[in-house]
Amino acid sequence: MLRTEESRFASLPDFPYEPSYVSVGAPRMAYVSAGPADGPVALLLHGEPSWSFLYRKVMPVLAEAGIRSVVPDLIGFGRSDKPAAAAHTYAAHVEWVRSLAFDALDLRDVTVVGQDWGGLIGLRLAAEHPSRVSRIVAANTGLPTGEHGMPAVWWQFRRAVENAPTLDIGRFVQSGCRTTLSDGVRAAYDAPFPTEAHKVGPRVMPGLVPVTLEDPAAPANLAAWQVLRQWDKPFLCAFSDGDPITGPMAAVLSAQIPGAAGVNHPTIEGAGHFLQEDAGERLGEEIANFMR
Repeated sequence: MLRTEESRFASLPDFPYEPSYVSVGAPRMAYVSAGPADGPVALLLHGEPSWSFLYRKVMPVLAEAGIRSVVPDLIGFGRSDKPAAAAHTYAAHVEWVRSLAFDALDLRDVTVVGQDWGGLIGLRLAAEHPSRVSRIVAANTGLPTGEHGMPAVWWQFRRAVENAPTLDIGRFVQSGCRTTLSDGVRAAYDAPFPTEAHKVGPRVMPGLVPVTLEDPAAPANLAAWQVLRQWDKPFLCAFSDGDPITGPMAAVLSAQIPGAAGVNHPTIEGAGHFLQEDAGERLGEEIANFMR
């Protein structure tokens, strides 16, 4: 189990939040929070290969609206511990987030916001613990079951991550953005990963996405879909107009989830896969309006 030196996070641009830590079984999980302690809670879940830094433009908007943001670093990412590959399963990631959010922090009436893997985890979390979740925001994400094939561009990404001799985290984040990242921002995405040994999480996550019905995660995701197809609590799709991987999922989610009916689902223009980076303030406004 590796742990990134705190000195690596010494000069993060526009990310002044002090981390807190919780043990979620063997690994230690980091999170940051912002906004009033007694405000309604938004659980903001990042994906691959980013970390809570991704939400730095969203959190101030929510705080201004009186919303408390809780933003974990997934295990293997950010300031959280980085276990060996064998520790990483889809079910383990769901359990680690559940342990932090519901056991350690006892969050209730939660609005789950998930992008990329944050949605794969967050949708499962909501479906398996509906009494704790009052709303869902899906942003450039989905809940694959292995019933349908993944697009060619996703396979290209998976092979690039698995086969790159050196995994350039900052470059991968940049490739999913429409805007050009500054050197300081790219360095912040690289900060959690000082060596290749620290990059096990980003390396293995694409391989955990169910691509066949024989995948170990397929039954749990199929069960989650059964719950979501009856989900009548508010559900928002806030997708960008420039994500070739997840773009088609907006129509699938909004058509199949009852709570999405009658909701104004925004298309966030000029943003790529990492819409928090390209249009974080706009995403924050959409989340805040939805939670109102």
